Amino acid sequence: MNELQLLLITAISLGFIHTLLGPDHYLPFIVLSRARRWSLSKTLWITAFSGVGHIVGSVVLGITGVALGISLSKLELIEATRGNLVAWMLIVFGFFYTVYGIFQYLKNGHHMHLPKFLLPKSIREYRHLPTTEAEEVKEDTTKLTPWILFLIFVFGPCEVLIPLLIFPASEHNWFGVFAVSALFGIATVATMLLTVFVGYTGTSLIRFKQVEKYMHMIAGSVIFISGIGIRFMGW
Repeated sequence: MNELQLLLITAISLGFIHTLLGPDHYLPFIVLSRARRWSLSKTLWITAFSGVGHIVGSVVLGITGVALGISLSKLELIEATRGNLVAWMLIVFGFFYTVYGIFQYLKNGHHMHLPKFLLPKSIREYRHLPTTEAEEVKEDTTKLTPWILFLIFVFGPCEVLIPLLIFPASEHNWFGVFAVSALFGIATVATMLLTVFVGYTGTSLIRFKQVEKYMHMIAGSVIFISGIGIRFMGW
């Protein structure tokens, strides 16, 4: 087995391992799919789209870096900076989504024993809507959430990919550079899809009727905790 073949096997292995050990690669998709009631096919499409963006961002950085002769230490520093940025993006997104979940919980009348003066005007008005109109307001039609996830993943670094690209690039083996990138990307996206599929299928077997009213808050909290874990605990 030559060095390039060994590198390709390593790329596949690391693509699988780094995705499986990074809950931020799949938890946001699982919890948001339950909160926003996405179908399995829609969830997997959003996961795949975000995963490809995740890989392309690091591949472009890596290939550009090695082509310009930027040192490995500088490329790793750039990736670390991107990692911190994404962690804060997850924290901010998770926080505001949790706030959104609280608002939805109140708006949908799950906490009616609160004094009227403590509720926002929009919620007070919603309480007096006829049932059919209330159900129409309750419907989720926003398409912003998938684009936010995609943007976060585009900025997300693949720290283990950059060192893998250095060896074939140093030998001017551009086939090796693209082969490593492709296999690492396929392994990463495939693992994301498999993990999200298992998580989606598993959670669909659980009766969420009693906790449905909390799902947006749960989703936001999970994303927020994931960002905290990445930023401060090295997940």
